[in-house]
Amino acid sequence: MSRGKHPVPLDLPLPERMDETLGKQDSAYAALRQAILEKRLPAGCRLPSTRTLAQRWGLSRGTLEVVFDRLRSEGYVSRASGSGTRVCAVVPDLYLSTPARVAPASTRDNEPLYPPLSVRAGQPFVARLADPALFPLQRWTRSLTRALGSATAQSLCDADPAGLPALRQQIAEYLGQHRGIACHAGQVMITTGIRHGLDLLARSLLSAGDKVCIEDPGYLSAQGLFALAGARLVPIPVQEEGIDVAQLQGHRDARMVYVTPAHQAPLGMTMPVSRRLALLEWARHSDTWVVEDDYDSEFNYQSAPLAALKSLDPDDRVIYCGSFNKTLFAGLRVGFMLVPEALRARLLATLQNTGRSVGVIEQLALADYIASGAFLRCLRAARQAYQERRDLLLAILAREAPGCYRISGQQAGLHLLLELPPGSDEAGFRQRAAEQGLLLQGVIEHCQQVRRAPAVIIGYAALSLAQIRFSGARLAALLVAEAGQEHER
Repeated sequence: MSRGKHPVPLDLPLPERMDETLGKQDSAYAALRQAILEKRLPAGCRLPSTRTLAQRWGLSRGTLEVVFDRLRSEGYVSRASGSGTRVCAVVPDLYLSTPARVAPASTRDNEPLYPPLSVRAGQPFVARLADPALFPLQRWTRSLTRALGSATAQSLCDADPAGLPALRQQIAEYLGQHRGIACHAGQVMITTGIRHGLDLLARSLLSAGDKVCIEDPGYLSAQGLFALAGARLVPIPVQEEGIDVAQLQGHRDARMVYVTPAHQAPLGMTMPVSRRLALLEWARHSDTWVVEDDYDSEFNYQSAPLAALKSLDPDDRVIYCGSFNKTLFAGLRVGFMLVPEALRARLLATLQNTGRSVGVIEQLALADYIASGAFLRCLRAARQAYQERRDLLLAILAREAPGCYRISGQQAGLHLLLELPPGSDEAGFRQRAAEQGLLLQGVIEHCQQVRRAPAVIIGYAALSLAQIRFSGARLAALLVAEAGQEHER
């Protein structure tokens, strides 16, 4: 062997078996690459010829030519006529001593492996969203076609970060007519939904340590978004009429308070006018912003819904958040905010920096859809369908599990609260329900400091009548069994 030369490694091992998912070519490539990275083939070493390696490994020479060319293109080897194929990649010693990777924090033993229960159509009873099967796709297609046909070069490059003026005008008119809010298009800002709006507010208005008062129990995503901004969350108990304004008096230094007055999430009560006025009075004296999440107020089954909290706001302190994702279909990803004038510039700057997320065509189509009257017709049809589903579920429970539960929040929205028999184990009941194919979310998950009687959230809007009949009967049977166990105790 000539000096300075590396021996040809004729003993280069083939993997014990070719990976059937990779195939022969990729398996040979992986074997050679790994040998180089592990320095079994050090820099400067000459590889066997493709002919020799083909005989040793039982592969075709053409396959190995492709493998060698791939290694050359990636910088592992160099190929030159007369000198063969040599390793040119220099692998530092530190690479071989790299410590084992630590598992991410979310997979450690003391933390959950899976994300929280997701809300999805057709799954009893987490279906707290609009039923996509009710959405008139043919009518929406016409709006999309008109949007494409009427789009101009300027509209496709709309520079207004607040959203398309035509859509903002339609939203302002709708809020004035149906939510009692006197507003104009300049106050409206388009988002992808309520969570997007809350994220913008958290990024724009909150600094680390700022106090934010939240409902307890309350909406989990809101809590998470405010916490990500570094806010100090202050849970305020929810009473029969909504958030306890008396307890808010001790937090006049709060930067913001977040409420769901139309249909409290998750308990379902509607905040009466007297409590709303007291909340606004506290906000005025505390110089605090009020975030109104009006997520499902369009669906009221007993009477016309109360006008929005924003409609009572003379001081422009309420930030109103709404969404078409709860009224039309979840994948639309269009929501909106009514922004006080004092906050508009700050929120627009954040929106520009983070990027507008709603496409121009979708905004044009939605503006046409609302202007044509199709949106209101869709709402009426959905309201009737959801009321029918709610009534069927309540009838099944009343017939098959009388006296075994209590219901609240059924007057509106896309879900109701089902209180279990006194003394029930909420987690155990949910586990038994899951074994029957019923996914239930417990109220305890939404609580910060308060402790409430065991209860579960029942979503019914995106379930068919057949699903409600079948799953409602199973739920009733579980309630009867639970009540029997508690009686025996």
